[in-house]
Amino acid sequence: MRKGFNKFKGTGVAIVTPFKKSGAIDFEAYEQVINHVIEGGIDFIVVLGTTGEASTISKPEKKALIEFSVRTIDKRVPLVIGIGGNCTSDVVLAIHGTPFKGVDAILSVCPYYNKPQQEGIYQHFKTIAESSPVPVIIYTVPGRTSSNISAATTLRLARDFQNIVGIKEASGNLDQIFQVLKNRPKDFLVLSGDDAITLPLLAVGADGVISVTANAYPHEFSEMVRVGLSGDYIKARSIHYKLIDFTNALFADGSPAGIKAALEIKGLCHSHTRLPLVQVNKDVYQLIQKHIGQIEK
Repeated sequence: MRKGFNKFKGTGVAIVTPFKKSGAIDFEAYEQVINHVIEGGIDFIVVLGTTGEASTISKPEKKALIEFSVRTIDKRVPLVIGIGGNCTSDVVLAIHGTPFKGVDAILSVCPYYNKPQQEGIYQHFKTIAESSPVPVIIYTVPGRTSSNISAATTLRLARDFQNIVGIKEASGNLDQIFQVLKNRPKDFLVLSGDDAITLPLLAVGADGVISVTANAYPHEFSEMVRVGLSGDYIKARSIHYKLIDFTNALFADGSPAGIKAALEIKGLCHSHTRLPLVQVNKDVYQLIQKHIGQIEK
């Protein structure tokens, strides 16, 4: 059994990084969001992912966020941190410069912009796997990166490296996901990277999700995943349809601006983002507010 395999089943939250109006990290609000999702029953937290706006956070800020997360989570749930990029040597340097005490795994995105061949993607993650002191979850999201980890490459990595424990699959390519699920080693995780299709993926054998929606509704989303994993699709489906319009609204004017708007409406943090991201437009804000009202009535 791969080390950490069971730690990352269920619902992970790709947690936001709250900012003050000045642009500084709002650690008080960040602590509030962490406690909110843990108390809501999620299974693990992912810091410094796409939703955490990692691409606009400096190296000293990343170190401070990791250390603050470790202290605040206090081993209540596993902690995954995002370390990725499109320069393999820079990713390795970042791994070597990261304080891993209290960190359970890293999430590493497929290299973006330079569009490597599949062999380059394999060699990239091979190098990361050989450099990381903790398990690695690879992440394919071609809608953001213009690069995809194919099913064949995912399976090759899964077979060759015991510390690559799973994949966050946000390709939207169901056949690709089915091929991974069908042919993977038994101890290799497949986690949905798309909230809207999490339940269908659970039905065909996926192990959980790394969710945006669960920032706002950790209890509901993690319960949907929990009962889905247990085979109670009637109950899981009722939760799925309760949340689906809200989930879709979160992405109507960009993410994480949408989930930050939702968290502001719920009084958990402000909706400030860092450029080049901006807050959602007024119509989308009101749409998110409407769906929150419907969920909570």
